[in-house]
Amino acid sequence: MKLDDYVHIIKQGELVAFPTETVYGLGADATNPNAIRKVYETKGRPSDNPLIVHISSLEQLKEFVAEIPVPELPSRLIQECWPGALTLILKKKDTVLDAITAGLNTVAIRMPDSPIALDFIAQTGPLVAPSANTSGKPSPTKAEHVKADFGDDLPVIDGGPTDIGLESTVLDVTSVPYKIYRPGYVTKEEIEIITGVEVIYVNHTEDAPSPSPGVKYSHYAPNASVRWWDYTEPTDDALYLVHNTKLPEAPNVRNYGQYVGQLGQELYDQFRRADAQGYSHVYIEPFE
Repeated sequence: MKLDDYVHIIKQGELVAFPTETVYGLGADATNPNAIRKVYETKGRPSDNPLIVHISSLEQLKEFVAEIPVPELPSRLIQECWPGALTLILKKKDTVLDAITAGLNTVAIRMPDSPIALDFIAQTGPLVAPSANTSGKPSPTKAEHVKADFGDDLPVIDGGPTDIGLESTVLDVTSVPYKIYRPGYVTKEEIEIITGVEVIYVNHTEDAPSPSPGVKYSHYAPNASVRWWDYTEPTDDALYLVHNTKLPEAPNVRNYGQYVGQLGQELYDQFRRADAQGYSHVYIEPFE
């Protein structure tokens, strides 16, 4: 299918999976409550888990955010990090659907750094787009991951492997210090350098309401247990992802060496591989 065909599917109130630079998103019209409901139902996602709105322009941002803080500090993040793997939590307009925000007065929003995603959203309008996996499973970084979870009936724009392979950082900029609810590709240190504002990490439990997507419930995990490798002798029932220690080549060993950044890009793919090949454990060499 052509991109126009996928745009038509969205405008008909249906879902389309599409690539971003982080992971594949399960896209739905952010102004259509029935389409948003389908996202929750398709993923098996709890309704109190907010969604991220994906935009392609600052004009679209104005449709969702009550106040764009120009020239205050959050604008520096928009200028420096968008398009990119940073989701900002901002005060929402009253017109934003509660289904997106889980009834909260804030909205999570980002502009992805992917030509395919930006072109798609420019034609569809803003999209809610959680990761295109069933809830609790590793996020998809390839079109085949999406098909493995949902089958061939869900339309998928195949953009190949994603460039980053890790989720966006979710940052609340509604008060100081800024709060990272979900660590991701953009680091705490990078945000502090750009803004000069203190940034703290916030942990959440299932009992506490959270304005951030992707933190309240267990997710991104394979069936295999994931542990830091303690440098013990490798066993056949585990998958080993190493970067500094050279292990003998074997089907259950992936040596990244100097290409350690590729480990992050392939991490969810390796989680899915572990499950598909029946490994009981995934061991990752610590970063020191």
